[in-house]
Amino acid sequence: MDTTSNSTATAIAGRFRGFLPVIVDVETGGFDSERDALLEIAVVAVKMEPSGLLVPQPAVAANVEPFPGANIDPRSLEVTGIDPDHPFRGALPERQALDHIFNAVREAVKVAECQRAVLVGHNAAFDLAFLNAAVRRVGHKRNPFHPFSCFDTATLGGLAYGQTVLSKAVLAAGLAFDTREAHSAIYDAERTAELFCEIVNRWRRLELFERDQTTPIAV
Repeated sequence: MDTTSNSTATAIAGRFRGFLPVIVDVETGGFDSERDALLEIAVVAVKMEPSGLLVPQPAVAANVEPFPGANIDPRSLEVTGIDPDHPFRGALPERQALDHIFNAVREAVKVAECQRAVLVGHNAAFDLAFLNAAVRRVGHKRNPFHPFSCFDTATLGGLAYGQTVLSKAVLAAGLAFDTREAHSAIYDAERTAELFCEIVNRWRRLELFERDQTTPIAV
């Protein structure tokens, strides 16, 4: 993940009370975080420009091997198009996949001068539940994410645009969404990151507009 200057790093730390927003998307073998397999995970950190606007950083992702005894619902695979047994999938065991993701997130948190990452997701409770379940399974001791706090772009999208479905909220925000690419962890994380940044930036622009309207004009 990209680094940034000290001044903007400090600004983003102040904007979110010491937390760095990191967008997370997971693709899974079902809806039960304790029983169903984690198959893909992608994360996108955000950076603050000197203007105070947020921009997404490059995604970091991993394909994940189903944990021993994991359930995989064929209906979920129909939606995601994932073949867990594909020889070129390059899937990592859960511990290695988490290490790969967490190392990148910890570096981003350090560069941003934040204390911890906070998960941003579309229906964030789902992603957070699967992430926390994987952490518990492997006994990971260095999870950089807050264990229960999160930002939900389904809620934010409903507030900002009247849309709670990811594709509809992204389009309502004036951004592009290709339904043929959906349900890939990387693609969905990148679109969710764009949506989150656009909503936060929209608020920032409103703040600047209101400030300009109330600033006395020198005569």
